Amino acid sequence: MKKPVIIDCDPGIDDAVALFIAFAADNLDIRAITTVAGNVGIEKTTNNALKLVEYIGKSVRVARGASRPIMKEPVTAEEVHGSSGLGNMVIPEAKGSTYYKNAYDTIYEEAINYKGELQIIALGPLTNIALTLMKYPDIRKKISNITFMGGSIGLGNCTPSAEFNIYADPEAAKVVFGSGIDITMVGLDATHKALAFEEDIREILSLNNGPSEFTGKCMLSYLEFYRRHGFKGAALHDPSAVAAVIDESLLKTQYLYVDVETKGEFTSGKTVVDIYRVTGKKPNVHVAVDIDRDRFINLVKELLKKYGK
Repeated sequence: MKKPVIIDCDPGIDDAVALFIAFAADNLDIRAITTVAGNVGIEKTTNNALKLVEYIGKSVRVARGASRPIMKEPVTAEEVHGSSGLGNMVIPEAKGSTYYKNAYDTIYEEAINYKGELQIIALGPLTNIALTLMKYPDIRKKISNITFMGGSIGLGNCTPSAEFNIYADPEAAKVVFGSGIDITMVGLDATHKALAFEEDIREILSLNNGPSEFTGKCMLSYLEFYRRHGFKGAALHDPSAVAAVIDESLLKTQYLYVDVETKGEFTSGKTVVDIYRVTGKKPNVHVAVDIDRDRFINLVKELLKKYGK
């Protein structure tokens, strides 16, 4: 049976790869894509989502979401994703348009339709999810699981203490963590191990189809960035979260209490993970601490292969 999912995202280079593998997976039923400001502004993330769906020949509703965080000033990541959000990659402009409902109404609509079975895969700041919870408090019992890419137990990648997606809207993350919904956090502790080595990237390029060429070229560019920071490969952050829903056995997780710092001068956006259970608070998040890199990369290759020549 296919899992009904909504993908909430801010495309974004690695969001694009995540969407490619999501649509190629046999066990995901993608009900909608909702967009959020993050890697770039909302106009660009929404346009990129529309373009990417058409690029791979798929048809799905794309609902525009939040243009800014709940409270703080917007932050973006053009230095990583380029001014367009898709780096140097150029794909045709979209012919379609966005769904007539906004992101949080679309999420609620599908949650009602699927009566507790809907899963959300969140690949950007958690603004849309928090807004949905705030507008529709009853949705807490209508969502099966939220799997999101973000956070970390230890260090950050946006600031010394915070990962980008959480830093971009820490207040939203705090709302989601406190929702009572079953949550899986696929953070840097796992995604920094989800590395595509150069030989993996060359193999992906050899698949010789549009999505594999897009992925391979982007990953080669990413590879140089990550090597400068001491990594042996390019980290596939957002695809890790999608892969974790496709195959739940890829991750090693610990069920722990997690909160988020919203006021710290140096630590705003830090996910505070109670590893040693010193707070006595009830665990609320399945925290990914490891990923089976070889199986993950092989899954990415097999799914990209499905797009043919």
